[in-house]
Amino acid sequence: MTILDEQFKTPLFDAMIALAESRKVSFHTPGHKSGKGISARFRKFVGPKIFSIDLTTLDEVDSLHQPKGVIKEAQTLAASAYGADHSFFLVNGTTGGNHAMILAVCNPGDHVLLPRNAHKSVLASIIFSGARPIFFAPVIDENLMLTLNATAGVVTAAIDSHPQAKVLFLTSPNYYGICADLERIIPYAHEKGMIVLVDEAHGPHLKFHDDLPLSAMEAGADLAVQSTHKIIGGMTQASILHAKMGRINLIRLASVLRLVQTTSPSYILMASLDLARMQMATEGGKLLGKALALAGEARTRIKRIPGLFCLDEETLNGQFSSPMGSFDPTKLTINTSQLGLTGYQTAQILNTRYHIQVEMADACNILVIISIGDRRNDINRLIDALWEISKTVQGKGTAPFAPCRLPPLGKQTAMGPREAFFSEVRYLPFEEARGRISTEIVSVYPPGIPLLIPGEVVTQEILDYMEKMDRLGATLDGIVGESGARNRAIAVAAV
Repeated sequence: MTILDEQFKTPLFDAMIALAESRKVSFHTPGHKSGKGISARFRKFVGPKIFSIDLTTLDEVDSLHQPKGVIKEAQTLAASAYGADHSFFLVNGTTGGNHAMILAVCNPGDHVLLPRNAHKSVLASIIFSGARPIFFAPVIDENLMLTLNATAGVVTAAIDSHPQAKVLFLTSPNYYGICADLERIIPYAHEKGMIVLVDEAHGPHLKFHDDLPLSAMEAGADLAVQSTHKIIGGMTQASILHAKMGRINLIRLASVLRLVQTTSPSYILMASLDLARMQMATEGGKLLGKALALAGEARTRIKRIPGLFCLDEETLNGQFSSPMGSFDPTKLTINTSQLGLTGYQTAQILNTRYHIQVEMADACNILVIISIGDRRNDINRLIDALWEISKTVQGKGTAPFAPCRLPPLGKQTAMGPREAFFSEVRYLPFEEARGRISTEIVSVYPPGIPLLIPGEVVTQEILDYMEKMDRLGATLDGIVGESGARNRAIAVAAV
């Protein structure tokens, strides 16, 4: 049997179907007993079969925490497909994978190099582990108000400036499909004796088409975690953690995963991982080729719409002296500021008037993801709606929207993140919080860049920025109180 023939196998899913069809009497969890006890409305909407494979740890379907049978076989197939030495199924998303990666390689006090726009789950991992973060800055496009990625020059300089750092953590691709230059960065970090971890949540498809950026495993990362549910056929919350042997203690990693993952994993989510891997390994090139063609067509058509701009690789690498890494063209970042609309306003118009939901919006952009599930009719509907919005707004002579510049971040750190998070807390209104030490991760969502990290001092610039973004329609995460309410407060250290 060839490697490709093996990839047609779906051992976990097959075992689940066989168990469901055996009609054994169940005296175990879940309590709905193959759907017999489920709400009638639920069963009527989704059908009865899904409940027959909502299983628990049983001999026939293996155990996620101690895999010896079909889960072990499914994970081995995933490792082979993705170019890893070992792969682990995750049922609480890439968040759990980020937690596991940091906890598996960091001891309290270890130094970790990471970008200032790392996901909240990475910062939580720093707090859990007691590791000490050293941040480097991603490039900011001041015209498009986009956080791009860190250049190879920035990362290698950070490595040279901090020889005590044990771990390098990268995010690639980011939300907008912009990759770090992994081919240059990872070998340099390894040469300096560092372990390289990659949050590849937005890149589970990269391995399966030649016109996509190099995946983290192909570039030599030691650990990388992917959200299989974001771009390919996994169900929401289904992710995979990939490992290369050598610098990683796999026994330690498996032990950490048993701590951070539920002891009651969803077999439905794991089955979707088994099937998504099979689909990508056997026909990913064809499916992704269609998605790439649709994305290319959409990008070309969007650029013709007055007042809109759609990010592409040529623009991305043509305006900086130190270019970015590769670019994932399945992400359509559409700038709306020349229409006089914020991204939030544009997303709301698309949703309420045209029944089109985008992945996210920020102050100046909307983000559209083109995946293997999209069809040309979907693209046509989006383009038609954008044309109508453009015609409507252009006719009113609306002035271009002036974006809000990001304030200086991390200007002063008074405590370590773990020390600050576990300190005695007070909740102060915005006007009283200036100069105090934050004990929370405070971000503007989307895109989720941390404005404050536990231990950092609250500045007036950050407070002003949060209030401006709140007025524009952004969500302030880590703030007590509802958006726009006067009783909003920031968690600060009582000292």
